[in-house]
Amino acid sequence: MEKEKAYFLGIDTSCYTTSCAVVDKEGTIVSEARRLLSVKPGARGLQQSNMVFQHTRALPELIESLTIPGPVAAVGVSAFPRREEGSYMPAFLVGYGQGRTLSTLLSCPLYTFSHQENHMLAALRLDGEIGDEPFYGLHVSGGTTELIYCIPQSDGTMETTLCGGTMDLHGGQFVDRVGVALGLSFPAGPALERLAETADSEERLPVAVKEGRISFGGPCSEAMRRIERGVNPAVLAKGIFTCIGQSLAKMLEYHWQQKPANRLIAVGGVMSNAYLRSVIEDTCKRHKVMLRLAEAKYSSDNATGVAFGASLCYKLARS
Repeated sequence: MEKEKAYFLGIDTSCYTTSCAVVDKEGTIVSEARRLLSVKPGARGLQQSNMVFQHTRALPELIESLTIPGPVAAVGVSAFPRREEGSYMPAFLVGYGQGRTLSTLLSCPLYTFSHQENHMLAALRLDGEIGDEPFYGLHVSGGTTELIYCIPQSDGTMETTLCGGTMDLHGGQFVDRVGVALGLSFPAGPALERLAETADSEERLPVAVKEGRISFGGPCSEAMRRIERGVNPAVLAKGIFTCIGQSLAKMLEYHWQQKPANRLIAVGGVMSNAYLRSVIEDTCKRHKVMLRLAEAKYSSDNATGVAFGASLCYKLARS
C-alpha cells in the first residue's frame, strides 16, 4: 500500500447534513458529496429518528457518487458528538455503521473521531497537520456553541476539554428561531445573512456573557418581542449577528485569560458567516492569537475533516 497511491474515505452523519469525502495522502480533496436533511417549512428542526431515516437513505447514494481513483487505505468517521465519555447521538450511528462495514470489507483501518474534531480537522487540513501545541477550538452551529481546549496526541487525535459555551440556546438555534419567525426557511443562516447585508442600521440586542458562558435565550426573546412590534427585518438580522459576534468575543477573551493558548480554530455552520468571521479575526489580532478558519464551504458540516484525520492517523501509525 505504501508504494501505491492511497486514498482516505471520510463519513459524517450529523444533525442536518449527510456527507462523505475522499482525500489523498497529502490531504488534498479528491471528491466529496453532501446533502442537507429535509425539514418541513416552518419547522425548526428534526427528531433524531427522522435524522437516522434520512441519513440511512442518503448515505449509500452519496458514497456511490464519489470518485475514488485508487485503493482506500483507511476510513475515518464521526462516531459521536464529543470525545467525552458517554457522548452519544443516534444520527452518528448511521455513519459509524457504514464506516465500520466498509473498513471490514476493504480490510483497512477504521478511525473514529468526534463531530467537533471533524470540524477542526476540516480547517487544519490546510496546514497538513494538527501541530504539537495546545489550542482552542470554537465550534458554532445549529446544535453546538462550544469552546474546547485541545491537546494534540501523538497518534493524530486530540484530547479535548469543554471549557466554554452557551447556557441555553446555541448560536445556530438563535439564528434559526429568529429567521423562521421572520418567514425564512430552516436552516435560516444564509438567508438571514443576506437579509442583514441589506440593512443600513441595526437593532442592538443585549449581550449576556458570565464567566465565559453565553446566554442567547434572553437576546432571542427580545428579538421575538421586536418582531411582534413590527421591527424592520433587515435591521434586526444585522443586530442578531452583532450580538453573536460580541458574545463570542467576550467568551474568548475570558478563557484566554484563564488558560492562554496562541492558536484558535473556529468552525461550524454559523462560522461561515462573513461578519462573524471578521469579528473573530479582529479579536484574535488584538490578542495576538493565530486564527485558522476553514474555507466557508468547509466550515459547515462536511466529511473532509475525518477523511484528513484518517490520513494522519494512518501515516502516524506507520511512521
